[in-house]
Amino acid sequence: MTVYLVVLLSVLNSIGQRGSKVAVSLYALELGSGSFTVGLLAAMFAAFPLLLAVHAGRISDRVGVRYPILLGTATMACGLALPALAGGLPALFLCPALIGLGHIFFHVSIHNLVGSLGAAEDRTRNFATFALGGSIAAFAGPSLAGFGIEIAGYRATFAMLAVIGMILSSYALAGFIVRALMHRLAKRFTEAGVLTGSLFLAALAYVAVPALTDGALLAFAAFALGLALGSAQPLTIILTYNHAPKGRSGEALGMRLMANKVTQIAVPLVFGGLGALGAAPVFLSTGVFLLAGGVLSLRELRNQA
Repeated sequence: MTVYLVVLLSVLNSIGQRGSKVAVSLYALELGSGSFTVGLLAAMFAAFPLLLAVHAGRISDRVGVRYPILLGTATMACGLALPALAGGLPALFLCPALIGLGHIFFHVSIHNLVGSLGAAEDRTRNFATFALGGSIAAFAGPSLAGFGIEIAGYRATFAMLAVIGMILSSYALAGFIVRALMHRLAKRFTEAGVLTGSLFLAALAYVAVPALTDGALLAFAAFALGLALGSAQPLTIILTYNHAPKGRSGEALGMRLMANKVTQIAVPLVFGGLGALGAAPVFLSTGVFLLAGGVLSLRELRNQA
């Protein structure tokens, strides 16, 4: 998993968390709450993080980052959905409590994940990139919440933020499922066969995203991406190791890492330029590249048959 994908997950998660702080406070004022109640609601976001921060870190060290990231995101999505489904102060008090609970497990584990990516000399750059993503979320979250409240109202805004959480949960859940089944899939279809299928699936999902507007369909597309991309990293490592000349597996894995670094430099430059034309060209061009990779991989499989 590249640092840019991790940053994207963190940005989407933080948009929901930061946007909810604005929405909860303004909604409470709309319901006629006093300044003490609004302050208490704001404090609820920090209650569980204060109590569980160290325990969240220990759990992340003990069981790995996948479970805390998945469960933390799902808990945040539930918290965001509550005010959308049931108005009133009781739902508003549960909302920041659940968001704070989920966010501390997500936040600690995502930091742990960033620190584990790449070599030691990449760590400073990775955390700097991660911090930049946090700045983007700090601006985007409150802005989206403010515009959403102005245009569609409070419940619709909470629903929008909850959809972001649902999409993240779908992606993380799919990544966990596919890695749990990796051995069986590879045994039945071979590592190269599963990788080829994942390239085609990812291409289809990326091409479909710009045409989707329904939250459930976007979550389904995110689930498909999670299945495809969640299997790609371990499969490329396995295939690189298996095809390396005897005694040169370290060199081959180093070449794989070098290729990853090239993409980490080139992709932001290329797609950052395309981003000026809107989000659709970024998704479509990514889908085309993945489709080309799938075709080449399929051709190689047929040559080996």
